[in-house]
Amino acid sequence: MPPTVAPIRSVLWLLVVVLSVSSARAWAQAYDGARREEVDAGVHTPVLTKAPELVHFVEAVFPPEAAAAGKTASVEMLITIDEKGQVSDAQVVKPVGDGFDEAALAAVRQFQFSPAEVDGAPAPIQIQYVYNFVLQPPKVEESAPPPPPQATLTGQLLARGSRSRVDGATVRCGDDPEAPEALSDAEGHFTLKVTPGVCDVRVVANDYHLFTTKETLAPGETTEVIFYLLPKAPGYETVVRGVREKKEVVRRTLERQELQKVPGTFGDPIRVIQNLPGVARAPFISGQLIVRGAAPDQTLTYFDGVQVPLLYHLGGGPSVLNAEFIDKVDFYPGGFSSRYGRAVGGVVDVSTRKGASDTLHGSAKVDLLDSGFFLEAPVTDGISVAGAARRSYVDVLLPLVLPEDPEGGTLLVLPRYWDYQVRMDFGAKRGSEPGPGGRHSGYVMAFGSDDLLNVVATGGGRNRDVTVDTRTLFHRVTGNWTYRLGNLTSVFTPYGGYDLARFGFGETKLDANVWSLGGREDLSLELTSWLTARAGADARFEHTVAGGKLPVLGGIQYPAFPGSEPKAEMQELKRVANAFDGGLYGELDLKFGLVTLTPGVRATYARIYGQDRFVADPRLWARYQPTERTAVKGSLGLYSQPPNTFNLEPAPLGNPALTHERAFQTSLGVEQQLTEALSVDLTGYYNRRYDLVVSPGETVQNDDGTLTRYQYGNRGLGRAYGMEIMLRHAVTRNFFGWIAYTLNRSEQRRVGGNDYRLTTWDQTHILTAVASYRLPYGFELGARMRYVTGRPTTPLQHVFDIYNVDRNGFSGSYGEINSIRYKPFHQLDLRLEKSWLFQSWTLAAYIDVQNVYNASNVEATFTDYRFREQFEVPGIPILPVLGIKGSF
Repeated sequence: MPPTVAPIRSVLWLLVVVLSVSSARAWAQAYDGARREEVDAGVHTPVLTKAPELVHFVEAVFPPEAAAAGKTASVEMLITIDEKGQVSDAQVVKPVGDGFDEAALAAVRQFQFSPAEVDGAPAPIQIQYVYNFVLQPPKVEESAPPPPPQATLTGQLLARGSRSRVDGATVRCGDDPEAPEALSDAEGHFTLKVTPGVCDVRVVANDYHLFTTKETLAPGETTEVIFYLLPKAPGYETVVRGVREKKEVVRRTLERQELQKVPGTFGDPIRVIQNLPGVARAPFISGQLIVRGAAPDQTLTYFDGVQVPLLYHLGGGPSVLNAEFIDKVDFYPGGFSSRYGRAVGGVVDVSTRKGASDTLHGSAKVDLLDSGFFLEAPVTDGISVAGAARRSYVDVLLPLVLPEDPEGGTLLVLPRYWDYQVRMDFGAKRGSEPGPGGRHSGYVMAFGSDDLLNVVATGGGRNRDVTVDTRTLFHRVTGNWTYRLGNLTSVFTPYGGYDLARFGFGETKLDANVWSLGGREDLSLELTSWLTARAGADARFEHTVAGGKLPVLGGIQYPAFPGSEPKAEMQELKRVANAFDGGLYGELDLKFGLVTLTPGVRATYARIYGQDRFVADPRLWARYQPTERTAVKGSLGLYSQPPNTFNLEPAPLGNPALTHERAFQTSLGVEQQLTEALSVDLTGYYNRRYDLVVSPGETVQNDDGTLTRYQYGNRGLGRAYGMEIMLRHAVTRNFFGWIAYTLNRSEQRRVGGNDYRLTTWDQTHILTAVASYRLPYGFELGARMRYVTGRPTTPLQHVFDIYNVDRNGFSGSYGEINSIRYKPFHQLDLRLEKSWLFQSWTLAAYIDVQNVYNASNVEATFTDYRFREQFEVPGIPILPVLGIKGSF
């Protein structure tokens, strides 16, 4: 490869004196003459005051043949520079040949100098210049040294205290926004490649505090880590939501974790329903739901769309579903969708959640009422399992706090309950979505509950013994298959179940065993941006076997000896009945600008105890939203509920002609977002119920002149009207709460009867205030205050006592039905909790105090044997419940 040529510049400045400014040039005779002025007969000698300087150099082209031969040369030239610094002439003094002379001249003629000055003024000048051609070895371009090997930081981000995976978090070294960064995936994994050295790790994630640490990273090596991020507000992750896109006028959605902090609920989210507008307070041992003045059996409860016989354990205790299993609770006090039927009151639909897909999680809770646990874990990719169980010991502790009878009697209320849940989820399988493959997912779940209540009152001033024995047990096995294809969603839910109900009062015993099988299909299709269609079907088959011992109507057995307790003549009964109930529904969401209309209809066919029944219920919802913060809503529709199976048996125990109970429900309301955290929801409603089943029924004259008296008949008329208001403060960093007020009137009468009278379920004023505040150092303080109008009851009169010789006992005299009320109910509950957040688990200790100031609330009354005196059954006294809960 030929060498590279680089000439060396050298300028030989000769002493040049310009003898004539116009054109004469002469050499100076001596060097020192150029540095001084000489005066000879008055003639001035020019002086060089500034030498020219080379400011633009042009490299000469090394002759190729000379370079190939390895020759070098020095070309001496005489260069003339004009007053502008340009080369005006160049001549070789001593030619050297081989192309060097020509190359040197070509380069020098392109030189540019700064002008020379003679006597301080620019002037032309000549200089001698030597251009040297020198061979140099070829330049070897030095390649840049390779960068040092990168270091790799990889690991997983977990939530401190729960070990949940943190996805969507940003990981980088330092706070330079231009620095490399990594994003965590759904499993919390991340990989970051950076320059070796000390990395100031910064992890930024929504709802978590900034995480910082230092890691020393070696070149070419991978460092694996696990970082635990601290949640900003552990436990305040969920809220009571009353506003989201919906068609129902009132749908209040509860979700679990925030609601485990509400005082008086013992950490049970479903019990929070009792604190919402429209819900009356039930007696403390009933566990009933009384919604908008309807009877408890007129409000249905569902788990994942599967009907269950009860929502709460006996005593109004915790719900029959473990709190950790709850995803959300939809509560409809009225005006619910055509998807639901068989109810003329309200609907509660509890949705369970799938098990964890990341790692093993669980919790264990122990308090003075019960103990339970919850576990969830992934099995394989796409499959997870979860399970929970709980058992109470209230029957051991409650007798210790019940008041003593000053006259030596005893009162024992012994509730006992347990429940369980097991669920397996199957992950989604994807085809060419939204192509023919679609998306599939599903689960299988088994759950059940058992409640036993014994009430024993003996001796003392009561003068009569009372024994009550009740039991409610149920098991369900259900599943869910969800299929999505584009805008179409299909959900199929089959189920099977077993229920046992038992009631005993004295010698009266009743048992009912029910085997059920059913399923439902729900379809949803978004046709356009302004039209969505929903349709579906549900069916249920029940096989019931019931039996027991009942007193013979009108039959009396004389006492065995004078003064002894008489016994009624008893009869053994056994009944077997089958019932089928199937329904079809359809509804549309029509959006016209700011208005949404949802017309719907539900058609039901039922065959109960050999009787066929058919009803159709049209419904309509409307919503007008003029602004983002304001919405006006209204609804009207028909609702139906089939009669109880055994009420359809022949007289005298039933009436085969019974039809569905019906209700016409209307409501009108407004929602207003006052601030970012504060909202208000106001709803007025009017419900007219008719064809209600009441007892006794009609007495009918037969063709042969005999009379048949039916135990039941569709002779009841009812109405409920009122107003509900909820002022809610949404969850902020340290606070949440709401104030709920219900003004309600519930009345009923018989067809052809007198004016309306209050029902047993009427509670005119219901006021509830709930608040919880997060204190420093892991403390949380909550309070709940309730005031409720007393329930209606019938007064006992003392005009006279009636002694029945056959019964060897007295009969009482009562006034007008439900003409007086119990005393108003009022109670304050407090909850204080302390949490400790460890790296991979959390511990919470709490005290939940019910009835802080020990208010004496009357729950029921009973009389002495002569019906002269009433005894009050007190409500629960002050009850502090200590508990601990560990979660991981």
